[in-house]
Amino acid sequence: MPACPPARLCDEAVVRTLYSAVSRGTESLVFHGRVPTSQYAAMRAPFQEGDFPGPVKYGYLNVGRVEAGPTELVGRAVFSLYPHQTRFRVPAGALTLVPDAVPPERAVLAGIVETALNALWDAPPMIGDRIAVVGAGMVGCCVAALLARFPGATVQLVDVDPARAEVAAALGVEFADPTRAMDDCDVVFHSSATQAGLRRSLELLAPEGSVVDLSWYGDQQVTLPLGELFHSRRLSLRSSQVGAVPPERRGRYTAAARLGLALDLLRDPIFDVLITGESDFDELPRVMAEIATGKLPGLCHRIRYSPH
Repeated sequence: MPACPPARLCDEAVVRTLYSAVSRGTESLVFHGRVPTSQYAAMRAPFQEGDFPGPVKYGYLNVGRVEAGPTELVGRAVFSLYPHQTRFRVPAGALTLVPDAVPPERAVLAGIVETALNALWDAPPMIGDRIAVVGAGMVGCCVAALLARFPGATVQLVDVDPARAEVAAALGVEFADPTRAMDDCDVVFHSSATQAGLRRSLELLAPEGSVVDLSWYGDQQVTLPLGELFHSRRLSLRSSQVGAVPPERRGRYTAAARLGLALDLLRDPIFDVLITGESDFDELPRVMAEIATGKLPGLCHRIRYSPH
């Protein structure tokens, strides 16, 4: 395979995509044009083309193989925050090597695992905590997968869809319908992107407990009962957003190092349970419409690209 042409600096790479994945929540809101005007700049994907409300080329879960560029990258599988596209050129610094022990098919989850990792840093959970994860979508399941490894913690995945019980069992955590979820929790991670889910998350907390909200609501307005348990139990509500490494971790981790750690965590084959569908790239217009309208449910939907 070719390395950098001698006429140019080795600061860019040409990548042919192997797989990408649809980030269901965010990409559905973008598909429906529901990005608030005030968030147009904040919600731009790193390599987005076009402007909100649309049309835009959007996406940020891409695994490909480097065809040309720095010698140490050529022929290697890499993850990038690039939209759904067959082939592209990017700065070499925008690429993260996929560990040899991580299949490219699984590596598309890196951006979601990174979001979950950042949320655990934001909380952070403690040994022996009672922890609920409300919302068993891609992000919630990745949070649960990481918490399942946490020593001494009781972890419960909470969702309105009883089919998620099978996923929870595979991840090694308990499952409950919201009406039967355990209360007296030290921490609740909320990722359902619904008002009902956030209200229920507050109800599940013990005194002095915290809700870490990973949801992005787009233009949806949310009302909470802050005059009830929130006030009398001295509860806390904070957002977690992957755009910034938490201050307590910035001395050790850059955003690039955090992504590298997320890819390393994907050595665990348990994450394969989160891939629930796959389609060819040529089918993406139909698939994206069906995901955005709810016609095609599931967790991570992977897009497969032709090798030629």
